[in-house]
Amino acid sequence: MTLLEIRNITKRFGNFVAVDDINLDIKAGEFFTLLGPSGCGKTTLLRMIAGFDAPDSGEILLDGHNIIDVPPEKRPFHTVFQSYALFPHMTVADNIGFPLKMSGKSLEEINTRVASTLKEVELSQFADRYPHELSGGQKQRVAFARGLINKPRLLLLDEPLGALDEKLRENMQRELINLQAEAGVTFIYVTHAQNEALALSHRIAIMNQGRIEQIGEPSRIYNYPVNRFVADFIGKINMLDATVIKTSSSHLTLKVAGLGEVTVPARDGIKVNDRGVMAVRPEQIRMVAQTSEIADEFQFTGKIKDFFYIGDVTTYIIDLANSTRIEALLPNSLPGHAKLFEIGDPIIVSWQEQSAQFLLN
Repeated sequence: MTLLEIRNITKRFGNFVAVDDINLDIKAGEFFTLLGPSGCGKTTLLRMIAGFDAPDSGEILLDGHNIIDVPPEKRPFHTVFQSYALFPHMTVADNIGFPLKMSGKSLEEINTRVASTLKEVELSQFADRYPHELSGGQKQRVAFARGLINKPRLLLLDEPLGALDEKLRENMQRELINLQAEAGVTFIYVTHAQNEALALSHRIAIMNQGRIEQIGEPSRIYNYPVNRFVADFIGKINMLDATVIKTSSSHLTLKVAGLGEVTVPARDGIKVNDRGVMAVRPEQIRMVAQTSEIADEFQFTGKIKDFFYIGDVTTYIIDLANSTRIEALLPNSLPGHAKLFEIGDPIIVSWQEQSAQFLLN
């Protein structure tokens, strides 16, 4: 069921268009993420949903009713900021209970709901501490708890994990997923971290220059980006200049710079002479020594130029015989093996037709 509808929302700051005629629907109980580079308009859109900024045109519908003129304090939403925005002079319990106090709840109800919420976020033993006595992760959990205690229709999260170190971010991501599932509250999450968005979201909207490039489930966006921007922004990908020289119902034949003719699966709306890129993810590329035999459709010889060991995987930089450079990613599945190839090793790279795709510029 659709909870929130964004209809033709536009926001300008002088001559700069921060949000440009955006339309999207957000379902009840959904973990929905606005993802994009800095300055793409995602935080501005979130602030308009919260009521902190007013759009220049368009509608924001909650349960089918336009809430543009409803002040932020009257909207059944709560916002969690990266800065946490905790009151330094209040204890953890008082910070979490503050929204209930402001809404006129009785002391008995406040104490009961605060105790329950503290238990949910595993902070019961910290109830009497002050924010300066907490770690970053504990402060973040207090901010989440305060956001959830009033059981808002929407919880709006603006880069909430941005200030945490990588390990703590991973832990908090798992906690966020559990909190959202248990609370049943719709989350709208703003981030520029691709891996975070892929791990957390039911659906993602990729934003660029104030507009939405693609909306979909994480796996769909990662595996089937609609254009070059989305492919390049989500994860790593090899992109080589290409021109369509033949089309059929099953595949496209491309002339790829440095590689010659290559086929990829067909896409609607693509015609002969269209220019773009052939794109293939590093993890879809197979690498073997030149003495090996493989059955993949597309094979090219080359040498290892460099590699980057990243613990569980190694990324290899490969110079093909035709001077084209690509990346391949291999798992480090054998204990004690940091790499499978050395710099200068002659190798064959290959991939299957369905692993590559053609994207317009």
